[in-house]
Amino acid sequence: MLNALLHPESVAVVGASRNPGKVGHEVLANLLHCGFGGTIVPLNPAARDVLGLPCYPSLKAYGKPVDLSIVVLPAPAVKRAVQDSVEAGAKAICVISAGFRETGAEGLALEEEILQICRVAGAPLLGPNCLGLLNTQHNLNASFARRMPTPGRISVMSQSGALCTAILDWAAGRHLGLAKLVSMGNKADLNEIDFLAAFAADEETRVIVGYLESIGPGKEFMAAAEAAATVKPVVILKAGTTAAGVRAAASHTGSMAGADEAYGAAFRRVGIIRAESFNALMDYATAFAMQPLPKGNRLAIITNAGGPGIMAADAAQQAGLEVATLQGSTATALREKLPAAASVGNPIDVLGDANPDRYVTAVNAAQEDESVDAIVVILTPQAMTEPAATARAIAGCLRGTKPVVASFMGGEDVMPAREELVALNLPDYGAPEPAVAALKAMCDYAAWRSRPPRIVTRFPVNRRRVERILAKHVRLGHPHVGELHSKEILRAYNFTVPAGRLAVTAEDAVDIAIKIEFPVAMKIVSDEILHKSDLGGVKLNLATPEAVRDTFDLMMLRIRRLAPDAHLEGAYVEKMCPAGREVILGMTRDPQFGPMLMFGLGGIFVEIMKDVAFHLAPITAVEALQMLRSTRSCALLEGARGQAGVDITAVASALQRLSQLVTDFPRILELDINPLIVGPAGVEPVVADARITISGAARP
Repeated sequence: MLNALLHPESVAVVGASRNPGKVGHEVLANLLHCGFGGTIVPLNPAARDVLGLPCYPSLKAYGKPVDLSIVVLPAPAVKRAVQDSVEAGAKAICVISAGFRETGAEGLALEEEILQICRVAGAPLLGPNCLGLLNTQHNLNASFARRMPTPGRISVMSQSGALCTAILDWAAGRHLGLAKLVSMGNKADLNEIDFLAAFAADEETRVIVGYLESIGPGKEFMAAAEAAATVKPVVILKAGTTAAGVRAAASHTGSMAGADEAYGAAFRRVGIIRAESFNALMDYATAFAMQPLPKGNRLAIITNAGGPGIMAADAAQQAGLEVATLQGSTATALREKLPAAASVGNPIDVLGDANPDRYVTAVNAAQEDESVDAIVVILTPQAMTEPAATARAIAGCLRGTKPVVASFMGGEDVMPAREELVALNLPDYGAPEPAVAALKAMCDYAAWRSRPPRIVTRFPVNRRRVERILAKHVRLGHPHVGELHSKEILRAYNFTVPAGRLAVTAEDAVDIAIKIEFPVAMKIVSDEILHKSDLGGVKLNLATPEAVRDTFDLMMLRIRRLAPDAHLEGAYVEKMCPAGREVILGMTRDPQFGPMLMFGLGGIFVEIMKDVAFHLAPITAVEALQMLRSTRSCALLEGARGQAGVDITAVASALQRLSQLVTDFPRILELDINPLIVGPAGVEPVVADARITISGAARP
């Protein structure tokens, strides 16, 4: 579909200009000077020739169809130019001009009119308000960027034209080649979904890089991203993720789940490598473009200085990588060839006077060691150091079986070596930390590529019971499902809920308490009261009939005074939950990506430390366990400092059943199980409190 855009044989520039500095001049000059081998057609009714090429007033006057028409005119003239282009047979349109949706309602209306013209003609539209595009293997620079990179294996899609120019400058400074670069601008038609598919199928692209401020339809984006990541790495920098949600969240989970968490969960699901900064974006892309994927996460560190080696080891451990324990044969081989003062552990310290041969010895030993999956080579410039020769020697001994990255630290003394490293396809970083971070990204992606098939377990449940409860709330206009009915819903999905019943009188409460046995808890039941404790609507550890009776009467009196308009169904009397660890399970439905599950340990771990994990539903058993273990506090659940652990598998099962519930019922917008009481192995977790919010239940 995008062949005419990315591989045109003929290009028209509508608005070609004789004046240097004008966008229409720069686009035409780039097409000419970068060696495009196809036909170039300048269009300008006020000129007979531009830059030595015959100029035409219109494509109709030119008389032949073109593959790509690039429009560089003031916004009011763009619609006519696009119409003329498609009528003359242009197969693809790129509107570089600004002045559309980014300017307000009138600009948006004009943009939509242009889009409609292109769709009727079947011509894909890039832009408007964009930099243009480049294809280095095609010698195509259809942009007003100053630089044309050398051919490479990285293809870039960016919502920001300015970031495109920054990437081009970054690549030039590091002598790094690119395959394609596309500035998407306003994304009136073509967007990241289209270019994910195009770059995934492109044989010249090894790595897909993206800068995105907004993302198209969530499900379509995830499908395209997963299809692309299955065949090649996709590295994305997502900006604009810190804005607060536009709606006030009723649940604890909803209040904690922002845009950033949603994008993070979506990216993890489909295998996108997420870059947190511009430097990380390019660092990761460079490593993926130049090196093979690792088979594991065990890292060998080679250095000529102790301090940087320790820095690399610290960075590895903090990133979740393993500093490899070298095999005995490796240590023996190193002792035979390195000076006696050298360290043959890991990091391997080849000493400050190391020549290129010592580095080759260490690199070869690490490549042969089966306990090593990836290698970082560190060099600091010292009096005896030969940076450029060392770079050539290291690159020359690489076998291409394990990823190797370099960190040549310093400035002027190592600059020639850095240029050699890039030319030799060995990624170089100015410090150990970004080098390790690049390897971490590669390890994560390799693990995703080798993940087991996603098998979502379906549990036997009572859907009809849930349907009846939700239908009643919709009919009555109650968007908030209180604890009593939320627990009924969870019980239908095989959650363990303490024995209890609704009491409408004090005597009912006493009878229930006697039947389920003391001690009991009593909680007010009203779908209109979200925070029961704030109104004195929760009492725990009631141990006698008198305490139950008095609590019921006092609770009803207080609630009617504090919330006179709330409809009270009565009080829920239930068996006190057993002692155990408190965790929180939750769900909030993201408008773009759907149901997003949350897990966290109770108390300060959620309230203060925000130590929570998010994952998109539906979730597999493997993903549920990964979700639990991704929190820092999970060690407390598994048993730390001599404390007994809890049944982690049971918590993972509860997450899966919660996932099934919210997937089965899209009407559920938010859900909190807070807390879920978790006990030792073999003891089912117990739902102590729960709350649900649903859609379609607006009050009459």
